[in-house]
Amino acid sequence: MMIADVSCPKECSCQYLAVNCTGKQLEEFPATIPLDTRQLVLAQNKLSYLPSMELNFLSDLIYLDCSSNILGEDLDFMFVSIIKLVYLDLSFNNLTQITFGTFSQLTSLVVLKLSDNPSLVEIEKDSFANNSWLRHLDVSRCSLAFIDTSTVKDLPNLRSLGLSGNPWFCNCSFMELHVNPPTTKNISLLTNHTVHPTYQPAYLNILTSSLYSHGSFISTKRLTHLTNKLHYKCYIHFDDQDYLFLGLVGFCIFSAATVLAWLLGLCAVIYDFLTATGEEDEDEDEE
Repeated sequence: MMIADVSCPKECSCQYLAVNCTGKQLEEFPATIPLDTRQLVLAQNKLSYLPSMELNFLSDLIYLDCSSNILGEDLDFMFVSIIKLVYLDLSFNNLTQITFGTFSQLTSLVVLKLSDNPSLVEIEKDSFANNSWLRHLDVSRCSLAFIDTSTVKDLPNLRSLGLSGNPWFCNCSFMELHVNPPTTKNISLLTNHTVHPTYQPAYLNILTSSLYSHGSFISTKRLTHLTNKLHYKCYIHFDDQDYLFLGLVGFCIFSAATVLAWLLGLCAVIYDFLTATGEEDEDEDEE
């Protein structure tokens, strides 16, 4: 049941502690949103920015959906005062970069959706350092080529991770997310996390990228079929040059040991000879 509210924006519908402005073709942040709003839906509009002052008046906000807008470049420190926020959806926008300052104040954040931002090319290391409660993170279908593995490995409560549909340039550092040793602390990151079927994350069932290892590319293949090969290439693989180098090192060590042994033997012989000669001279002097 909708409740009329004198402070409810005329373009939106308001229910108890919830404001819904979906699909109203809004180009500006709606005015007169009740300050006690807990849920705000601004999906499917034409918002190009979020005014931080008006947004941060909503200090009780826990759910914010800004999907399917045209939000662009700079979101740093935009969410300063809405520290109770648990759910944030910024999918289907024009985000270009995520930095530490973007979500650093959202210490209660549990769900973060950043998928389908075709201009998103960079997520800086430690971008989610203050979001330790984050359980669901989706950066699918963006333009990410690289992400520092510690960015997601250091999230202790992460359970769902969407990474598919990005042009990943996967080198051997990406294997840190597909942990083989059972003693590794973060092994649950890939083996125990539940992932929505539509995600098809790059580090789990399907590797939708190319792996660069030792100067050669391996085209897109199922990671589950290549786990042993990737581990071999990244951790224990030796090229012909490696074997040649090891052979030369072994030969040098053997040669050095042989020469050292010969020199030690020669020194021992010379010492015995000099000692014996000295004793004979002493005997002659005594006679």
